[in-house]
Parts: sequence; structure tokens; C-alpha cells
Amino acid sequence: MTKRDRPDVPVPADQGAATGEHLRRGPFQVGERIQLTDPKGRLHTITLEPGKQFHTHRGYLRHDDLIGAQDGFTVTNTAGVEYLALRPLLADYVMSMPRGAAVVYPKDAGQIVTMGDIFPGAVVVEAGVGSGALSMSLLRAVGDTGRLLSFERRADFAEIALANARAFFGADHPAWTVTVGDLVEELPRHVDPGTVDRVVLDMLAPWECLEVVADALRPGGLVLCYVATTTQLSRVGEAMRDLGCFTEPSAWESLVRGWHLEGLAVRPQHRMHGHTGFLITTRRLAPGVTPPLRKRRPSAGFAAADDADGAGDDEGAWSAESLGERQTSPKRARKLRRAITDGPTA
Repeated sequence: MTKRDRPDVPVPADQGAATGEHLRRGPFQVGERIQLTDPKGRLHTITLEPGKQFHTHRGYLRHDDLIGAQDGFTVTNTAGVEYLALRPLLADYVMSMPRGAAVVYPKDAGQIVTMGDIFPGAVVVEAGVGSGALSMSLLRAVGDTGRLLSFERRADFAEIALANARAFFGADHPAWTVTVGDLVEELPRHVDPGTVDRVVLDMLAPWECLEVVADALRPGGLVLCYVATTTQLSRVGEAMRDLGCFTEPSAWESLVRGWHLEGLAVRPQHRMHGHTGFLITTRRLAPGVTPPLRKRRPSAGFAAADDADGAGDDEGAWSAESLGERQTSPKRARKLRRAITDGPTA
């Protein structure tokens, strides 16, 4: 099948320009990221450019053969290998996009959107942004009528996230504002007290931000924290209780295991997505209301451990290195930022 044999479905230039609807339907366009699947099920992601070629050890195929093709098109390379071409789903896109920081996995992003009750038109605060994976799920949930106010301490990460979202949506999303700075300092400058519906905290020490978050939340508003370790989970849970303006926190994690489906060989896959992070949620009480007394065993918490060694609340003890997170060097972040912002989709 040649290009002129393929039915083209034009999309008006102004239709869905802000939310990427023109990149989710219709023929493939220049600058789009396309997912190719080979006969063995291996995935390859390419960005369509006129005159370019996609090479493997078994021949190559031309980007021009895909530009203008319909979603779900098959193309054969010079060695006779057939590839299935599809637009990547959001879950596929975030796992293959350039990243400066670790991304929130789709299994956790889905939990955050659902259990965080992110709804169209909501005013949502997010900190930090990372590479923008969770931000894109939140933007889809709040829609054009909502607001997502994201805060990120690192300017290079903020630029990478903006570029990734721009490539996915096709334009800057009208509901998104990204601020470079510390949440505790910047949030009171951007929102009035009691005007935020939901807060999502993906950071090392979310307990440091709970007071300013409580001031910004509406009565009944929800705060959700995404943390990597049990020590973080314990500390943020105790901090929520100590403030006295939140409901009893609820915590969980999700584990996802795929299944092998081939004839009668139906069994769990040998590999699975295990622990990625813990989620903990709580709701804002009305002003002046204290939570009902909860019967539970008393816990010494972190205060006793801090007092024992005289260290107190040492901010330096909570660092990415101490929690085992892999760090992105400023040099690598600059390289990623240039590759995204100066590329064909910039």
C-alpha cells in the first residue's frame, strides 16, 4: 500500500490544539512519537521526520512511509520485517519519553487519579514535577476547565517536564502552570487560603509542607503523598495526625502482575511490577474541627529516635542519596533539556 492509497482524515488545526486531540486521532503527523512493534513483540519508539529512516540490524524503514498513515498501520522494512505502527498510549509514552528524574509508574498514576478523586474542573497542586509523567495524567483528569499548579525545585527538571508534556499534547496545556521554587514558600503566593481541591506531593519530605498545604485546602479537600520507603510513610502519617486538622490517614501500595496468554499456556508472567512507592491520603477537616479520638497504640514515632542521638530534625538526614534513589547529574539534565527543546517537536 502506498501513501496515496491510504485514506487521509484531515483534522482542523484549531480542533483540540490545546489538549492534543489532533495528535490522538487521524493520520500520523510530522513530529509525532510512534510506537513500532516487531514480530517478536519488541517495542521501538520513533519521532516522525521527513526523509528520516529507522534502522535495525535487520534492515530499515522510511519515516515517509508512516507519515499520513492511519493509526494501526503496518509497514514492511527493506528486509521484509513487518512492523505494527500505533500511537503510544499515555502509559506507553511516559515509559519511553526522555526523563531527568524517575517517573511515577502508570500503575501508581492511575491510583493517584482515582483514589485522589481528581475530577474535571478541580484545582490541583502538585509537587514536584520530575519528568512530567504524573502531571500529564493529572492534566487529563482536570481537563481544560481545571487548574494544575505544579511546583519543582529544579529548573532543568521543570523544562524537561514541560517539553515532554508539550510533545504529548501538541501544545502547552492551558490548565498547567509550572513554578520553579519551594512549595512552602511559593504556594501562599499563588493560591488563596481554602481554594485548593486536591494536593499531590511526590517529594522526599512531604511532612515539611503539610501546614501550608492545610491552609490552602478547602474543607473536605484531599492530600495524597507518594513516598518510596516505610520510614517516609511512617513519618508523614504521624505528621498528618499531629497537625490535628486532617482525618485518619489511609496508606497502601499496588502490585501489578501480567499474565502470559498463548493457547493453553495461561500462567502468570515470570516478571512483575512490584514495589514502586507507597500512597497515603487524608482529608482536610473544617476550620476549628478536631478529628474524633482514634483508639490505637501509642507510638514513640521519630521524636524519640531524634532526641536519643541529639540530632533533632536534621534536614540533611532526608536526602535522595540516603533513601537509595539514583540521582540525575546537572550535566545529564542539561543534555536531556537540549535534546527535547531543540528537537523536531520543540
